[in-house]
Amino acid sequence: MKYQRVLLKLSGESLQGNGTSALEEDRLIHFAREIRSVHEKGVQIAIVIGGGNIFRGLKGTGQGISRVQGDYMGMLATLINSLALQQMLEDSGVKACVLSALAIESLAEKITSRRAIEALENGQVVILAGGTGNPFFTTDTAAVLRALETKADIILKGTRVDGIYSADPEKDPKAVWYEDITFDEALQKGLKIMDLTAFTLCRDNHLPLIVFNANTEGNLLRILRGEKIGTLVHM
Repeated sequence: MKYQRVLLKLSGESLQGNGTSALEEDRLIHFAREIRSVHEKGVQIAIVIGGGNIFRGLKGTGQGISRVQGDYMGMLATLINSLALQQMLEDSGVKACVLSALAIESLAEKITSRRAIEALENGQVVILAGGTGNPFFTTDTAAVLRALETKADIILKGTRVDGIYSADPEKDPKAVWYEDITFDEALQKGLKIMDLTAFTLCRDNHLPLIVFNANTEGNLLRILRGEKIGTLVHM
C-alpha cells in the first residue's frame, strides 16, 4: 500500500444519498465496505464525518439560533453520523471506535492524539466526531487537525465528483479537471477545495490531500494502491 495511515473526510450529506432520510442504509453499507476493503490490507484509517445531513450550524442562524449554539448542535450531528458508521462497520466485522471532541461518557471517549494513535495501532478504525470541539470551525478544519494529531500520511477528501475542477462540473460542462495541483496554485485560482483555515493548515504542515469521488466503488482501495484517482494537492 502506498499510504499506511490515512485520514478520510466524508460529508454528512454523503450518508444521505438521494433519499429523504438523513441517514440512508445503502450509503452506510457502501462506505463500510469501502473502509473494510482498505482496513483488511493493513491500512490504518481515521475518519471525520460532517453533520450537514442532520444540522448545519450556519443554517441555525436563520432560525433564531445563535451561531455558537448552532455550531454545537452541528457537532452533535457529527456524533450521530459517527455512531451510525461505527455500527455499520462493526456489523461488517471491522473493529471501530468513536472518539469525540465533545465527551459523552456513555457514547464516546474524549479525543486525545495518544488515544487515537493507540487505537489505530491496535487495528481499530477510529472515527473522530465533534469537529474541533469549538464553534466557528468547520469539519474540514477538524479533519486537518486530526490528521496532524494522528500523524496521517495524507487526507482523502471524499466528494461526489472525480476531483478538483476549475468550476462546479455539475453546473459548468466546460469545467477543467486537474490531475494534480499545488496548494499555492489552488489558492491563486480561488478553487474552493476546503475552507481557507483548513487549506492553509494543510499547506503550512506539508500535508498532501487527495480529492476523489467516494461514491465510486473501489476508489478508496485504488488510491491506497497508488493508482491516480481524483486530484492530488501537494506542495
